[in-house]
Amino acid sequence: MGYSTEDVIRLVRENNVKCIQLWFTDILGMLKSFSLPASELEKALIKGVNFDGSLMGGSTPIEENELIALPDPNTITVLPWQSQGHRIAGLFCDINNPDGTPFEGDPRYVLKRMLSKIAQDGYKLLIGTEVEFCYFKSSSNAEIIDRAGYFDLLPLDNTSEIHESTMLMLEEIGIHVKYSHHEASPGQHEIDLHQTEALTMADNVMLLKYIIKKVAHERGIYASFMPKPMYGYKGNGMHVHQSLIKGRKNAFFDSNDTFLLSDVAKKYIAGTLLHSPDITIVLNQWVNSYKRLVPGFEAPEYVTWAQKNPSTLVRIPELQAGSESALSVEVRSPDSACNPYLTFAVLLAAGLNGIEENTTLPESVNSNIDRMTYEERREAGIITLPQDIHEAIALAEKSELLKNTLGEYVFNKLLRNKRIIWDEFRSLVTAHEIKKYLPIL
Repeated sequence: MGYSTEDVIRLVRENNVKCIQLWFTDILGMLKSFSLPASELEKALIKGVNFDGSLMGGSTPIEENELIALPDPNTITVLPWQSQGHRIAGLFCDINNPDGTPFEGDPRYVLKRMLSKIAQDGYKLLIGTEVEFCYFKSSSNAEIIDRAGYFDLLPLDNTSEIHESTMLMLEEIGIHVKYSHHEASPGQHEIDLHQTEALTMADNVMLLKYIIKKVAHERGIYASFMPKPMYGYKGNGMHVHQSLIKGRKNAFFDSNDTFLLSDVAKKYIAGTLLHSPDITIVLNQWVNSYKRLVPGFEAPEYVTWAQKNPSTLVRIPELQAGSESALSVEVRSPDSACNPYLTFAVLLAAGLNGIEENTTLPESVNSNIDRMTYEERREAGIITLPQDIHEAIALAEKSELLKNTLGEYVFNKLLRNKRIIWDEFRSLVTAHEIKKYLPIL
């Protein structure tokens, strides 16, 4: 894109923008922002803006008192709504230390560091996403808003106008939507984004979630990315489609292979499978995440791959004739409450490790794994993802790949946060326990 400071200033003036939002994320992937009058934008673009950096650690504040938010000119976005009659624009920021060096706790920096690594070998990573979310009547409970299912319209889906308005807003600001539709669960929708470069996609996912929530709020309802908000229904995933590009070629594509997979792709998938248990803490970072990763709800529990099997962790989508160069590796375990910067970084690291170590890809699994017995799965060498966040923490703690990818700073802060939320959860006495055990014990 290549916007300069002058380009951004001109765009802001041409659109009569009066307010600038500066966006960044904490380690947990929560979007943060502060606002500037447009008159302060040029200075912010050149020098950055000082802010209290203690919030970058999420719910476990960090010690740093001051950091610098430096807007990335390439992310300038004129928003499709107004404040008190004035246009608003926003930019994503890189977070620096006061001396100008990158702040190691910035999730955007973690991803940029991994992308710089593959750029040295002439690669870039393209990513497409399928983001699922639910509409509820309020944020206080999961009271459903419709009884619709896959691809339904009125009268079953009474919220199609809302997600369609969201889709049009995304298109208006340059985020290219593949399609949107009602999903399987009541009140559940999905918006799929076309592939783009990984850093742009991470920014786009954060902006998509912001816009989804804002459009819902303006219509008096609540949009949630909670991984499993309703018992007995499908949870909210974020399938991630990856393609490694070298020059103008898709390095994953080989027309002579049964699955159209190159050796690079096979090793990349093998690395993803090998390290998926270790990196699950990033892809599924909440206690509630593991209630989605159970059999029977189209979310992967088993570490396998295939082309058509919906219960596998990694899937190779079938391609339309003439679109073979668009081949991608789809990872289906992340949920839509993950931090996209860290998620894309660790998925890339796992795949690259498979390439670097010449990891052998196991046989694809085309049978319904949910119907296999434990003994059949063990004999086939099929392992499971972590069953809860406690197990995920234990696996992550031993992972050198995870520590090297996140950097020691983010690695330690993230795990500290996860230990805290696990301790909170395991000491909680639930309504289920009271109902089940109080009358008999």
